[in-house]
Amino acid sequence: MGFRKKNKSPPVLSHEFVIQNHADMVSCLAMIILLGLMFEVTAKFAIMFITVQYNVTQVLDEKSEPVNLYQYGPKDVATVFFYLLIAVILHALIQEYILDKINRRLHLSKTKHSKFNESGQLAAFYLFSFIWGCSILTAEEFATNPTFLWEGYPHTNMVFQVKFFYICQIAYWLHALPELYFQKVRKEDIPRQLYYICLYVVHISGAYILNLHRLGLVLLVPHYLVELLFHASRLFYFSDENKQKGFTLWALLFVIARLLTLTLSVLTFGFGLPRTENHGFSLAEGNFNVLTVRMTCLAAICLTQAWMMWKFINFQLKKWREHSQIQASKKKTVSPKSKPHKRETTKGGAANGVVKSEDKMSPRARKAKAS
Repeated sequence: MGFRKKNKSPPVLSHEFVIQNHADMVSCLAMIILLGLMFEVTAKFAIMFITVQYNVTQVLDEKSEPVNLYQYGPKDVATVFFYLLIAVILHALIQEYILDKINRRLHLSKTKHSKFNESGQLAAFYLFSFIWGCSILTAEEFATNPTFLWEGYPHTNMVFQVKFFYICQIAYWLHALPELYFQKVRKEDIPRQLYYICLYVVHISGAYILNLHRLGLVLLVPHYLVELLFHASRLFYFSDENKQKGFTLWALLFVIARLLTLTLSVLTFGFGLPRTENHGFSLAEGNFNVLTVRMTCLAAICLTQAWMMWKFINFQLKKWREHSQIQASKKKTVSPKSKPHKRETTKGGAANGVVKSEDKMSPRARKAKAS
């Protein structure tokens, strides 16, 4: 990891050297880009990496002040690359100064250690993105008018917060790909992480490029809330295995979020966009309101939700089986009650382990009774 002090330094440019010092090398690259702002020759190139591009000034009324809006374009690739570097640096900082210190106290196994690091990083990102997304939605009209998801399409113009939000989202999920190497993720965990990383990149980039950023933002916020609850519950579970109540709430909200996603997607692609005035396919105007694109987007969302529900059901069944096995093992470990042993007397007078009162008489009493 970056920012760590090692007693033995590995060979320069070896795999271990890159893994240990990747955050330092990325920090140097980011500093070079920032230093480019100091010189007039390189400033125009450095600005392309740091600031949001494609500014458009729009005047709504004669009395109102002009509003700065933004569109997307090829230069956004440079901006995404710069904030990808920032994401790598922040990832290393969280890992070094927060997660590693907690791991030393918990003494987790290798499997739990890897999952703890994954949940810690994702929980921090989901929390930040959820708060940021909610702050953007409060300024929109969705709470009072859900038709803003498709009215006025194509939505080529974005406010600064919306565009910067999408730039940071794409940059974060792209940075997760090299982190699989930097974090030495186990081979059996790589396919699972690759699946959801690629799904995030495809869906978020698709909403950004197809000018569906309103729908994408509305769907991301509840989804991030559900994922935040899951990873936070898993962090508490690793600290204390008795803390499992969060998973119950997560299971309920997970199903609700899937239904909400399907409802809004069908409403937008099946009823809203077909009734708008602007139909047709035009790259110059950013209009993708044709049946093929609508059905492709709807099918992609529905298939993703079906895949997530399938994984969710398998996860719940696995937990139920583990719980059943634990309960069965507890019943087997309970020892049966010991049965009383029967007494057998060598001389007469006792039958079935019970000594009669006559057998308990003393010899003098027996003689007196006989006489």
